[in-house]
Amino acid sequence: MILQRKKILFLSANFFGYEQAIAKRLRELGAEVDFFNERPSDSVLSKGIIRVNKNFYFRRINSYYQKIRKETKTRNYDFFLLIKGETIPYFFLEKFKKYHASAKMIYYSYDAVEEYPKSLKLYSYFDKSFTFEPKDAHRYNLHFRPLFFINDYANLIENVPLKFDLVFIGSAHTDRYLIGEKVTDSCNKKNLKTYFYYYAPGKIAFLLKKIFDQNLKEFDINKLSFKKLKHSDIAEIYAQSRSVLDINKPFQDGLTMRTFETLASGKKLLTTNTDIKNYSFFNEDNIFVLDRQQLDVDAGFFKSDFKKINPEILEMMTLDSWIKCLFLEDQDEYWKKYHSTFQTSN
Repeated sequence: MILQRKKILFLSANFFGYEQAIAKRLRELGAEVDFFNERPSDSVLSKGIIRVNKNFYFRRINSYYQKIRKETKTRNYDFFLLIKGETIPYFFLEKFKKYHASAKMIYYSYDAVEEYPKSLKLYSYFDKSFTFEPKDAHRYNLHFRPLFFINDYANLIENVPLKFDLVFIGSAHTDRYLIGEKVTDSCNKKNLKTYFYYYAPGKIAFLLKKIFDQNLKEFDINKLSFKKLKHSDIAEIYAQSRSVLDINKPFQDGLTMRTFETLASGKKLLTTNTDIKNYSFFNEDNIFVLDRQQLDVDAGFFKSDFKKINPEILEMMTLDSWIKCLFLEDQDEYWKKYHSTFQTSN
């Protein structure tokens, strides 16, 4: 890959260590990477203020980005990579483009515009904008590139005794708990063993969120965990299960990271995301699509073995492939040709 000695300014919100995995891999590929958290702080209070009304945080955000600008203004960057862009002020992008005119500007979003509409104002600052959300790629003429898996999930120890038929590990948000409870009930009726790990960054923040989110009102806080698991911990739990449950946000079609990690682990996937049928790796032997309104688990799905994914298709799901797509050559021809959204638009 032609990233040897290339200088990259990389800004991203922290998202479960994936930003560090990306930075690490870019450095392994020979790039010089300056990484900064997109947020001035990752405290629960700071995240809450930013999401509700970041104008309350205006001075701190501006001061933080002025500091980044001073630290980086003399660097001759080849690339600028921004992921998410929830906090970044427009003045920073304008200044960067002015003082680093030859740098290629790259933006990637793993959120739907419906949830984070600020993305709409960011596109114009970038040479290339990518999204994992197919309907946004179609609607706003963006490059379409799904997420990826990191190697922790491709190197599971084989022949580990299976303790569970189905596991779920994920953040507590939207209707995940309501769906999870119904799936658990369905599994119990069919004598299928389950393990559920709902994560929240803090108890007080969760209780406040529970006041405003109808979906969380029924959440049994005793089933909530406040310890963030490492990827190695998650991979170890996956290794002990026949399958993994994925519950996407109800307004989101883009595939979660869990989708790719599960399949890379050689584990079967149960998902509420019907859009998964539009991808090259979809196989009914490996993937069971749940009806969000009628959550009935098919016990027969667990009886057959996982069917290995074609190595060429699996390669397209890797972090390396994701990096190649963003920095070297987009993969629209590959990812869009399978998806009905783009086929019907021709």
